[in-house]
Amino acid sequence: MKLDLVNSFLSWRMKKRYHQLELFMKYPHEVQAEVLQNLLGTAAQTEWGKRYDFKSIGSNEEFRDRIPLHRYEDIEPEVQRIRDGADNVMWPGDIRWFAKSSGTTNAKSKFLPVSNEHIEDCHFKGGKDLLSIYCNLYPETTIFSGMNLRLGGSTFVDNEEINSYYGDVSAIIIENLPFWVEMRSTPSNKISLMQEWEAKIEAMSTTSMREDVTSLAGVPSWMMVLLERVLDISGKKHIIDVWPNLELYMHGGVSFAPYRSQFKELIGKDINYLETYNASEGFFGIQDQKESEDMLLMLDYGIYYEFIPMDQFDGTNSKTIGLEEVKLNTNYAVVISTNAGLWRYLIGDTIRFSSISPYRFRISGRTKHFINVFGEELIIENAESALTATCNEMGARIHEYTAAPIFMQRKESGAHQWLIEFEQEPNSLEEFAQLLDQKLCGLNSDYEAKRHKGMALKPLEVISARKGLFYDWLKQKGKLGGQNKVPRLSNSREHIEELLALQT
Repeated sequence: MKLDLVNSFLSWRMKKRYHQLELFMKYPHEVQAEVLQNLLGTAAQTEWGKRYDFKSIGSNEEFRDRIPLHRYEDIEPEVQRIRDGADNVMWPGDIRWFAKSSGTTNAKSKFLPVSNEHIEDCHFKGGKDLLSIYCNLYPETTIFSGMNLRLGGSTFVDNEEINSYYGDVSAIIIENLPFWVEMRSTPSNKISLMQEWEAKIEAMSTTSMREDVTSLAGVPSWMMVLLERVLDISGKKHIIDVWPNLELYMHGGVSFAPYRSQFKELIGKDINYLETYNASEGFFGIQDQKESEDMLLMLDYGIYYEFIPMDQFDGTNSKTIGLEEVKLNTNYAVVISTNAGLWRYLIGDTIRFSSISPYRFRISGRTKHFINVFGEELIIENAESALTATCNEMGARIHEYTAAPIFMQRKESGAHQWLIEFEQEPNSLEEFAQLLDQKLCGLNSDYEAKRHKGMALKPLEVISARKGLFYDWLKQKGKLGGQNKVPRLSNSREHIEELLALQT
């Protein structure tokens, strides 16, 4: 009875927030204009506020004209000063949390400032809105009668003298959760934030099996590792035999398409899935419809958005447009200004709007993670769609993959080489490669043109990776767990050559 009351009360609280979501859906441009003015007013007395005279900026156009676009390389010296203890640099007050970006496996990491306002008004708000949307979609939910199993990263001391920390953004959120959320989460913070990944998986599996888990949250590739271990320890066939009241999986970080069928098989029944776009730089989107995987752009989280059409993209020399100017089915690079002190910052992701009333979108790729060696302009969205369709037709399942170019050799055309770790291999790898090639041609006219008569591109090549190859590669780089992920597409052969060296 007590758990029923808790579930009813929390469900009611979450549904109330939905009316505020409807407000920014109805007045998106006004909300965004207000966000920008609040950001500028709050940061007016910081070093950056004085440098660019924030208090005199009166319009969105003036903001774009006065402040240049930035990549991480441009702001790294300022971030380092903040990490060393400088205050009021890009955002007022002292910042003692830094999200270590794991969007790539490059040796050089990014440390993105995370202010208290950013934690409260962006990430926490996003978590509450995710549950609010879920309760609105599924009014009869009993999700709050049980526990949420969250799978995140770890935090580390950054500067002991000033008591600052860095880590995966998911770990920063866990570290700062209010007590009432912690009470409904499993495992404890002590286990959730363990730094040794394999020991953490073991402890999480053992501890969480004793709980009534009703929801899961985490990156799909790592959540699969955890669920497989739970089944190993419990001796059960399906996750639903361990947690019979499981009803929701909240996921993000990588495309869910290659994992959907595997999760259904692991869990043993259909549950509900909601996708989020919660990155190191901010919480940007939430899936808000049952029938569509498009995500709602969250406009009142202290983030001001600008966009660059990818056919006009020229790095920090690009011209941006505002939300009111975006068009459907066009790839845009995302530029943000945030309540953590990022100003006109290129996050490196691209999105494509599927609706403008309200603004809904899908992640289409990365400004850097694509293959365009031969003018084929292959983006992640194409790759994921083609792989999903090919697997469905051939009864295959994929665990991880990466792709890179095979460069032209004098009179010999180039090609794409795909290294795929299968959960279930196709009967014929050759037929799989042929079908994947056909699907890519159907999805991408530039790829199809370069494949015409093999003049620029020969048929793609698929190599079946041994079991555990990508895991071993990430482990070798110290990148296990959290939001670390395998780069799907690359214009160079650096990653794929390292993986092939570990293949045997």
